[in-house]
This record gives sequence, structure tokens and C-alpha cells, in this order.
Amino acid sequence: MLHDILLVVVGLLLGLVIGFFAARTFMQKYLKKNPPINEDMIKALMMQMGRKPNQKQINQMMKAMEKYQ
Repeated sequence: MLHDILLVVVGLLLGLVIGFFAARTFMQKYLKKNPPINEDMIKALMMQMGRKPNQKQINQMMKAMEKYQ
């Protein structure tokens, strides 16, 4: 009885550790492939919309993006 409970607890802990590292590796690969938005991306986006952004506008957009991340 105690042996069975111990096996379940050890299995759960092992699963949590393996799951954590697998998720961490997946997120690292995802962020390398799809980096978060930066100033150059914002500048390119605004240029595509037909606006010539100045540094103040880019900074405002960066602050707005950081607020939602």
C-alpha cells in the first residue's frame, strides 16, 4: 500500500520535472524563431501604413507593447 503511494508520488514529481524542462526548451526555440517585437519592427509597420514615425512615437508604441506583455 505504502509502496504504491510512493510510486505515484515519485511518478508525479518526475513528470513535473520532465514537463517543466520540455516546456522551457519549447519556449526557448519558439522565441528564437519568433522574437518579440522590437523598435525596428514597429518602425517598419508604421512605414507600411504610410507614416514616418519619429523616435517619440516609437517609444510610445514600445511602452504600450510592454504594458500588455
